[in-house]
Amino acid sequence: MHIAMVAPPWFNVPPDAYGGIEEVVSGLVHELTGREHRVTLIGAGEDGTPAEFRRTYPDPPSKRLGDPVPEVVHAAAAAQLIDETDADVVHDHTLAGPLTALGRRTPTVATMHGPVEGEMAEYYRRLGDAVALVAISDAQRAAAPDLNWVATVPNGLDLDSYPFREDKEDWALFVGRFVPDKGAHLAIDAARAAGLHIRLAGKASEPPEQEYFEQEIRPRLGDDAEYVGEVDAAGKRELYAAAACLLFPIQWPEPFGMVMIEAMACGTPVVALRAGSVPEVVVDGTTGVVCDGPEELPEAIGKARRLRPADCRAHVAGRFDLAAMADGYERVYRDLTEG
Repeated sequence: MHIAMVAPPWFNVPPDAYGGIEEVVSGLVHELTGREHRVTLIGAGEDGTPAEFRRTYPDPPSKRLGDPVPEVVHAAAAAQLIDETDADVVHDHTLAGPLTALGRRTPTVATMHGPVEGEMAEYYRRLGDAVALVAISDAQRAAAPDLNWVATVPNGLDLDSYPFREDKEDWALFVGRFVPDKGAHLAIDAARAAGLHIRLAGKASEPPEQEYFEQEIRPRLGDDAEYVGEVDAAGKRELYAAAACLLFPIQWPEPFGMVMIEAMACGTPVVALRAGSVPEVVVDGTTGVVCDGPEELPEAIGKARRLRPADCRAHVAGRFDLAAMADGYERVYRDLTEG
């Protein structure tokens, strides 16, 4: 099968550091090409996968993240490049790209990487059946059940690229963007209440992130709470493998949460608040502890440290590896092309 894969324009595929969607796209491309599918990847920046690469921007416009213009330019360029291929199916991971499906005979599937509710749900509702939608969790799909959903396919990762470590060090970890919804301030408070050192890694480059960091995070930093910056892929894996647990005190209906499966792949349990996809990703009492409120987090940290790292790794291997993700998308591609 020939698949035209459209990545967002903001980061390289795979990303150098931040870029959860790009990480998923990269893994999917590797798995599909390994199954002898022909994949044409449309993206920005460097060519980092075995796919046939078609570039829309010579350098990803990362500093303009949030500006609608690069997204629209990327969508228009991608539509032209798709027209030049003989693809059997288009798989779009962008926001603006699905708009171009209305004028294309090739079937288009779009993965929903963010929340689908309110105006966002209305956007996809107006596209009707021109785009087949794939959810990454049942919680995400339930927010707008009337949309043209064709499947739920959880994200996957390349398990072999994540180091497993049985012995853990005496500190907790937070990985994510520094915005209120991710709850880094709650992670610091919980680790401090549990008497455990915490390291925080993530992106704080955009103005809203910087504002939140200065107001809520910097005043909380100290000998027992350190910010280690926005680490690269190798550095992130080292942190995951060494940490006693990952803190994920989200304040919004998280559609999936790649950091949870990345940590568990390294044998590190997750302590999270019950919202969005969390109960679908974490096995409460086996691969982490799911809490109903921030006040439960300090005690949950102690419980998580008694869980078996091997169970965390096995859970990811059984449900969230690249093979399972590719199996799900292959079924979607066949349904669309045969239908």
